[in-house]
Amino acid sequence: MSFPRLSGILLHPISLPSRGGIGDLGPAAYEFIDFLAAARQGLWQVLPLGPPASGTSPYSSTSAFAGNPLLISLESLAEAGLIEATRIERLPQEVHSIDYEEVSRHKLPLLADAARNFLGGEDQGLTSKFENFCQQNNWWLEDFVLFDALRKRYGDRSWKHWPTGLARREPEPLQQARTELDHELAVGRVVQFFFYEQWRALRAYCAQRSVRVVGDIAIFVDYDSADVWANRDIFRLRDDLEPEVVSGVPPDAFSASGQRWGNPLYNWEAIRASGYQWWIRRLRWATQTCDYIRLDHFRGFAQFWEIPASEPTAVNGRWVDGPGDDLFHRLKESLGSLPFFAEDLGVITPDVTQLRERHKIPGMAVLQFAFGDPGAHIYLPHRLTPDHVIYTGTHDNDTALGWWNTISEKERVAVESLVGRCEDGVNWALIRLAQSSVAEFSVVPLQDVLGLGAEARLNTPSTLDGNYHWRFQAGSLTPSLAQRLANLAEVTDRLPVAIAAI
Repeated sequence: MSFPRLSGILLHPISLPSRGGIGDLGPAAYEFIDFLAAARQGLWQVLPLGPPASGTSPYSSTSAFAGNPLLISLESLAEAGLIEATRIERLPQEVHSIDYEEVSRHKLPLLADAARNFLGGEDQGLTSKFENFCQQNNWWLEDFVLFDALRKRYGDRSWKHWPTGLARREPEPLQQARTELDHELAVGRVVQFFFYEQWRALRAYCAQRSVRVVGDIAIFVDYDSADVWANRDIFRLRDDLEPEVVSGVPPDAFSASGQRWGNPLYNWEAIRASGYQWWIRRLRWATQTCDYIRLDHFRGFAQFWEIPASEPTAVNGRWVDGPGDDLFHRLKESLGSLPFFAEDLGVITPDVTQLRERHKIPGMAVLQFAFGDPGAHIYLPHRLTPDHVIYTGTHDNDTALGWWNTISEKERVAVESLVGRCEDGVNWALIRLAQSSVAEFSVVPLQDVLGLGAEARLNTPSTLDGNYHWRFQAGSLTPSLAQRLANLAEVTDRLPVAIAAI
């Protein structure tokens, strides 16, 4: 699929300076979209929006379809009369690092109260919208709200540790649980309605401002998720419900033991026999909630690293063929077009590139990776073709300034040989380099636009602590900064184009 020539900013909503200790879909999000419009940016890229399974990573979620309740704007609910504004005003505002436990402790009870107020209300228009939402999304919503309620009932323990009848989804225990948890299920449905109503409204505002939203899909899902619990037949599980094999990547120059991610692997034979229905639904849902989609770990669709679940590391795995062309042919038949681009970074074999190119799916290039040695020059603008999305760095990289302070002298010489002395900071040198490339999309993390150092890094792969906590400060998005980006978008022919109303 050919993309328009656009530039944009990578910012996950958690990093917005919203009231309550975490970014959300409320006033700060609309102010950010206004900044994008003033800066003539046509893209807003986010990370996965699902509810967290464990830890803080958006890539670890209890559902491939549900929204993260922590992103719901309490201010918007107060404006709708669903919760008292005075309760919102007590929440902290100037918080620059997210404390997820604290946010959950004060926010989730308020969301539940707002949901109960909604259920007891008499707004016929909103009630009708809610009923339509439940009816149209019944195929994922009912499994998710039951899974979520049961998970809370059993102290957040994994579903394999629930009573056997529930873990194995036997009809009678499931029906009994639905009866006993009827109120909790109703609240759960409303919370998801809140999320998607706010997301729909924000996306409509983006469209009015000619901003397209770029979403993100992790190829694998968490074992402790509604997706695995409700669809055990499409995953490689043993009779005792434990994973037979799990995901990861093999040893390389960065890790002698590889990476054992631990997600259950798909039973691609069963998925193929079903006509790829789960994957079609997943990606149709993604295209209904975002304009473009980044497919994480794209090489897993060509070949994936299969690790026996009994192995403590990724060393004793093997490469196994993925669904390849067959899946993408079926997706195109069902969706009509493939508004995807591939995360194809790292060691990529020719078959992965050929799969991507056959289906006209753009790849990725990251400038921070481009200066280490001649082999890395494939990420430099003069080596790219238009079917790419270029970044200064991603959510997994240090900021441009943080990176500059840690690279070798050889790399610094290579950077300055190409872009000069970087008088206004290496971040702006890389931004100009990316924007002036032939790549169709050019995306820059907000940290690089703001010129922030390593203290603003969002995530460090293979570490568990300190990730996904950063938030930018209110007042950072100045008119002069917007004008600087707008001027660059104009001279690099990346001005946004109008979008049909959503």
